[in-house]
Amino acid sequence: MVKRTRKEAARLDEAARAGWLYYCAGNTQDEIATKLGVSRPTAQRLVSAAISEGLVKVRLDHPIADCMELAARLKDHYQLEHCDVVPTDPAAPDAMFGMAQAAANVLERVLQSPESKVIALGTGRAMRSMVNEVQRIDASHHKIVSLVGTIATDGAASFYDAVTELADLTRAPHYPLSIPVIVPRAEQRKPMQEQAPMDNILHLAARADVKFVGIGQMGDDAPLLVDGFITPAELKSLQDHGGIGELISWTFDRDGQILDHDVNNRVTSAPLQIPGQNTIAVAKGAKKIAAIRGAMAGKLITSLITDEATAKALLR
Repeated sequence: MVKRTRKEAARLDEAARAGWLYYCAGNTQDEIATKLGVSRPTAQRLVSAAISEGLVKVRLDHPIADCMELAARLKDHYQLEHCDVVPTDPAAPDAMFGMAQAAANVLERVLQSPESKVIALGTGRAMRSMVNEVQRIDASHHKIVSLVGTIATDGAASFYDAVTELADLTRAPHYPLSIPVIVPRAEQRKPMQEQAPMDNILHLAARADVKFVGIGQMGDDAPLLVDGFITPAELKSLQDHGGIGELISWTFDRDGQILDHDVNNRVTSAPLQIPGQNTIAVAKGAKKIAAIRGAMAGKLITSLITDEATAKALLR
């Protein structure tokens, strides 16, 4: 331990008093100057010294502080480029509101960029909730592209398609992928994707500056089943082959590896794992823990926006 002179010790005593008066008692620097009998500049230097000398440890006593710590731990543990964690509402743990707002804030920052961007979106409840929180803005210099088909096999439009709604809010040209999410037979996929408009959209998606996606779970109430894109027998087969999650309809295992399976051979979505592509996942919930963890393990996503309860489960 370094031995301090009497003068240095006295200065630290004064810095400690100034630090306590400022950070604990809530005094202004003018009030501190009066109470310590020093000038205002001296009071300011003493308060600064309390921090620089390590005499004051600042702790933010607010739920968001815990969220920021969880986000930092998730980012480090899973080697994410970015992570946002929002508080969980104990009364409504499945509510999308807080997470959707955080995702909308990120999307709005992209939309406010003066440089032209290609913004690609998945589909699903999280994407729809995110877009519902976006403020109306003129972003007509961007392009908004769908990553996944927008219709079911029978021709019905997807209820959770968010691309058209975002285009309406931003006046940006949009490119919906107007083909079935999953075609009946594998040999039908390539000719459908190679049609001139669809081929152009898939090329736009491949060079997107940023992608926003949801993550689906593959339990017995998997969104792919509930929304009518696969049959119960197909879901069971995907589960038996290790499927634990899906991202823009591509089913993957616990390591984030895309399954070699007939259903994936019929998916018409844009490819995953494009090197260097910024892919932001918006997902939460106890049922999705394994799916989110798998997506991060396989580097299928680069960033995550989630809630506090999900973050804690992912770190356990």
